[in-house]
Amino acid sequence: QMEEKGMSYTDSQRKVLVKALARQYEGFKLSDRTEENLGLLRDAGTFTVTTGHQLNLFTGPLYFLYKIISTINLCRDLKRRYPKKNFVPVYWMATEDHDFEEIQFFNFRGNRVAWQRESAGPVGRLSLEGMEGVCEHFASLMGNSRNSEALLQMFRKAYLGHKNLSEATRYLANDLFAMEGLVIVDGDDRELKRLFAPFVLKEIESQNCVEEVGKTNSSLYPEYNIQVTPREINLFYIEDDLRERIISEGDVWRVNHTEKSFTRKEIHRELEDHPERFSPNALMRPLYQEVVLPNLCYIGGGGEIAYWLQLKGYFESLQVAFPVLLLRNSVLLIDQKQEKKLERLGISDRELFLDRQELIRRKVREISEIEIDLSGEVGKLQEMFNRLRELAKSTDRSFIGAVNAQEKKQMNGLGNLEKRLMKAQKRKYMELVQRITALHESLFPKEGLQERQANFSEFYEDYGPELIKLLLASLGPLDMEFDLIRL
Repeated sequence: QMEEKGMSYTDSQRKVLVKALARQYEGFKLSDRTEENLGLLRDAGTFTVTTGHQLNLFTGPLYFLYKIISTINLCRDLKRRYPKKNFVPVYWMATEDHDFEEIQFFNFRGNRVAWQRESAGPVGRLSLEGMEGVCEHFASLMGNSRNSEALLQMFRKAYLGHKNLSEATRYLANDLFAMEGLVIVDGDDRELKRLFAPFVLKEIESQNCVEEVGKTNSSLYPEYNIQVTPREINLFYIEDDLRERIISEGDVWRVNHTEKSFTRKEIHRELEDHPERFSPNALMRPLYQEVVLPNLCYIGGGGEIAYWLQLKGYFESLQVAFPVLLLRNSVLLIDQKQEKKLERLGISDRELFLDRQELIRRKVREISEIEIDLSGEVGKLQEMFNRLRELAKSTDRSFIGAVNAQEKKQMNGLGNLEKRLMKAQKRKYMELVQRITALHESLFPKEGLQERQANFSEFYEDYGPELIKLLLASLGPLDMEFDLIRL
């Protein structure tokens, strides 16, 4: 992968990237490690490992951390294996997204902390109007520990000390991972877009994304669940309060839901004069990233990796190196109180991942004074009806239908009896059921993964910077395991 990327990524591309990053980081205090990594990007022997994420309020769900830590740790591993090369972890901010409803909140100890405001255009350009109220709400939910104050200061400095959401997110990610040399890239950049302009022009004129991705989708379907369907043109036109699709209508290109339109000559001139106004959608954003970065590997969640897998043929058609794809780490954090409850309830690590109701049924059966599991009786009943079927075959075959009907009736009766027995035992052991339900909800909120619901602040308030250190020390990006980490 290094050889392939090294041949296709030019020195002039590096110069544009380094200059753009220097401009993006103006006014930000950087660690020595981050300064070093920014400098290393000038060197042809330096490559990146990248992850990307939306600009969720206060990082959003926990897996934001796991994505970045997977990226940092893979760079460490690669440096040990290839000491003559350099590897820089990159967080690509999805500043040009417009799905404000997805990013405007985070969860803190069962409470929703939300930023209420109107939104239009790229979310990275949003002013931080209304953040004072969000900060007050967050503060009212927190304790008064040393870590609580540090968290609150982190929030205030990020969202009350910067002019837009992009800058606030850069500050926050830099604050959390500065010591690891994380480099943060904002794709909403005029000069980076200029690098990408030839691919934008190709998309405008020949619509090759829909053609190439369409071929791949056809070869994958129906065995593969198609994640993203390409449009005729996979570009948006953006301004501060505008992000709308570009639509082709013969020899005219129109911006959806606006009066803006361009002839061929006009759209060429617009791209030349204002490349920053052309924004790739979800299918073209990976191409943009790989054009402007000396990237070896993209680390993402399951859904992301799934749609990246639709893009390889598209990349090949454009002769752009396709990166190695790696699934991010997934983690369940278990604190000491939860660990003690699990021990008292006799719940093993594997049992934790059972459906909640199945876990409850299993634990009720274990302590019940009567036999709730009627599988033995079901087996005996099946044996009896098998004998009756054999008897029918040797006497009157028309009798088989009656045997089958009676078997179904008796099996349903046993099933209903078992359900009633379980319901009665659940009532008897209601305290146990409530304890299991409360514990499971604390570990799997809404019966989903903790990493998709909880925010890092819940754990940072208790453990402070040690939380990040523990995750960095515990997560192996190539282990391909779901990690249970006991705090």
